[in-house]
Amino acid sequence: MRIAPFWPLAAATFVIGVAATFYFNEYYFVAGYLVLQGLIMATAWNILGGFTGYVNFGSAGFFAMGAYTSVVLYTAINPPLFVVIPAAAVVCGLLGLGAGYLTLRLRGVYFAIATLAMAIVLETLMVNWEYVGGAIGAFIITEDVPFFASYNAYLFVLMLALAIGSVALARYLNFSRIGRGLAAIRDDEVAAECAGVPTLRLKLISTTVMGAMMGVAGALYPYFVTFVEPVSAFSLIVAVNAIAMPMIGGTSTWVGPVIGALLLGSVQEWTKVNISSELNLLIVGVLLVGFVALAPQGIVGLAQKFAAWTREQREKRRGDDSATA
Repeated sequence: MRIAPFWPLAAATFVIGVAATFYFNEYYFVAGYLVLQGLIMATAWNILGGFTGYVNFGSAGFFAMGAYTSVVLYTAINPPLFVVIPAAAVVCGLLGLGAGYLTLRLRGVYFAIATLAMAIVLETLMVNWEYVGGAIGAFIITEDVPFFASYNAYLFVLMLALAIGSVALARYLNFSRIGRGLAAIRDDEVAAECAGVPTLRLKLISTTVMGAMMGVAGALYPYFVTFVEPVSAFSLIVAVNAIAMPMIGGTSTWVGPVIGALLLGSVQEWTKVNISSELNLLIVGVLLVGFVALAPQGIVGLAQKFAAWTREQREKRRGDDSATA
């Protein structure tokens, strides 16, 4: 049985990431965590926005609800993270399912506005819920973990595992019957429905998986920053990055958000240290406008066009050589 190259590469990436915790300093764990967080958010957004063609502006709402699920559980019983993460996935997956039932009959800009409104409603609820700190916020106290140099190193390894799992899930969906159904919806939903594709069911699966993945990305956030309040949890940069990363990398395949997240996330972390964190939104905006205008299919689309052009030139050269002979 042939093993796809993805799995050895994923295993090697995880092993290298774990080994890196013994050699690198705290900065790399923090920067790596944020890049991987963006990767999960971008991959999740792409399942609905790229595979299905429904642009979601409410990413920060799902991320924040994952974070606030952690806060609720910490305040109530303070369970271990291997309980917190699945709980956040279930809560946000159900939220995605419910939001899908309410909004998926809308299309285009109306759907995008509805998802943005949902995020605003959720933020208003959290601001007024005293149990999770309300507008003041809530603290999380972390403890040292055996075998790791710091708690941030531990969170980095967890986020790396979650990122690999998210990419593996997106890859599976991309090549599965579900992925083909979602692609049919993206290309022409009416035609897909006429052809017998269960459009509503597939879209609900898409929103549920997207919500669960974004909830997982947000579940570790309170333990990473140790203080959560609505403004930071529902941050604009989280929502913008979730859209920009797959748009820059390419939304047609599972690999596009990975490329976009690694590229944009690394640029943002370098800028934060060497120039100013205030430039992050400007960088995202400039890159997003540039790619939408000049390369709407992203880096993956550019690579595919270059490969097709190279193949065409090679065939043309081979034809000229045959004619000469």
